[in-house]
Amino acid sequence: MVSQDTLVYLLFSSVVLFFALANIGIFGPLSFAAYFLMAVTGIVLGMLAFADFLLFTFITSVLGITFEPARNYKIGKHQDAVMKFVNGIYYATGYVTCNLFAYVFKEESIIEGEDERQAQAPDIWERAIMSIPFPFKFNVISAARDTQKVRDELEGKRAYQEFQLSRAYQSHSADQTGITDIQRKISVIQAKIDRISRDEQPVATLMYVETTAVGVSEAAAGDALTAQIKQLELALGGFDLQTTRIVGRELYQLFNYNFSLPTTSAEIKSAFDTEE
Repeated sequence: MVSQDTLVYLLFSSVVLFFALANIGIFGPLSFAAYFLMAVTGIVLGMLAFADFLLFTFITSVLGITFEPARNYKIGKHQDAVMKFVNGIYYATGYVTCNLFAYVFKEESIIEGEDERQAQAPDIWERAIMSIPFPFKFNVISAARDTQKVRDELEGKRAYQEFQLSRAYQSHSADQTGITDIQRKISVIQAKIDRISRDEQPVATLMYVETTAVGVSEAAAGDALTAQIKQLELALGGFDLQTTRIVGRELYQLFNYNFSLPTTSAEIKSAFDTEE
């Protein structure tokens, strides 16, 4: 069992070693190999950062690599659950994203019937909860963002949408539906800018659901966890939620949040998609 940090350090160390040897003349002919290895390592690390879901789990599955995120805990080679063995029982814990990407505040919404939809939300939530026969935990992590930075980002997005709107008006084959959609986006962005102008603090939020299943074997616990996660995704499907099972390095990070939270909004944003 190795830690993920160890895996990354090994990659970097091999690059540094080969690069150093090639450039001090001891193994001059290996210069090409050093640069090639450095390029490959850079590509791998980049792909790990942006394609965890496929690449990282593929590597660990093929090589049979497991991790120990804490004492007596194990993340298997498929990187989809945190396992613990206690008194002859296996406990498998997994996570599902629940980011409200489709949510807009009331003053930002121009959709008819939005008020009625918001009023029905508590009843829909209660019905969803009643359909889930096992415990789960809904986690919300929030952090304030830099107001000026967010305002600059929003003004940039507004300028881009205004440019798109201008092009749509000038087009001979202008689509009224497309124009209306751009106008709606501009209205939403402007509403956010107006809220910031009223001294409201922008917030980055990370939301996810956690659940644990048990079994008499590691495989049984993993299968039970998969069934629970599918049921969670089905039950939460009635909301404007992006529900995706967490696998790869994000699983390790969410597990660590049980012991210590991120200290800045930038730390949240660098690791996960967030609602802002």
